[in-house]
Amino acid sequence: MDTVWMWIAAALTLMIFSFLYRDNPLYKVAEHLFIGVAAGYGIAVEFYNVFRPNLWDPLFYGHEPSRWWLIVPFALGLMMFTRFSDKFAWISRWPLAYMVGIYSGMAVIGFTEGDLMQQMRASIVPPVSGQAWAGFLHSPGLLTFLNLTANPVIVFGLICILLYFFFSLEHKGTAGTIAGVGTGLLMMGFGAGYGYTVMTRMALLIDRFYFLMSDWLRLI
Repeated sequence: MDTVWMWIAAALTLMIFSFLYRDNPLYKVAEHLFIGVAAGYGIAVEFYNVFRPNLWDPLFYGHEPSRWWLIVPFALGLMMFTRFSDKFAWISRWPLAYMVGIYSGMAVIGFTEGDLMQQMRASIVPPVSGQAWAGFLHSPGLLTFLNLTANPVIVFGLICILLYFFFSLEHKGTAGTIAGVGTGLLMMGFGAGYGYTVMTRMALLIDRFYFLMSDWLRLI
């Protein structure tokens, strides 16, 4: 069976790669199969890991008196299925509005604690790190010098980027120059993020090629 599944995986990989030539029925079959399997797997995971332990089992098999409040999310979930009815589709707007509101609030809290506060803490640094200065005095060199200038570069770059978003001041003269530096730093950050995404996709591509050449064809 391992050999059969390996040949199936290799065939599906080649069907996906066939899109490099042009869009074709083989690619569409593999694409639809991938989406269907991913959707089915996601539904199964949600059912057994979320729905049953968090709602169904506590509500119908639990013994806690407070379990009856779970009827509210259960009813909201059932209301979602009215989306399939033209006559009662408006009912599904209530649970959708509830979900959008809840997840928006959670996203704001998560972003504030996970991104905003962490970035603020990371940007509050002394102009010169005492540890970096001690390392430079102990072993002068290019690496220790770069460590010594890390904090000033961070502070200067942060000021330039913040000034770029300070729209009440016209970007002319010195302010325009500093804002231009902030623009360049932003472009560097966006480019690094995009490059990281490309590297991730290349790693997946290399993994597929390695599977075909090593596990399937056994050429390497």
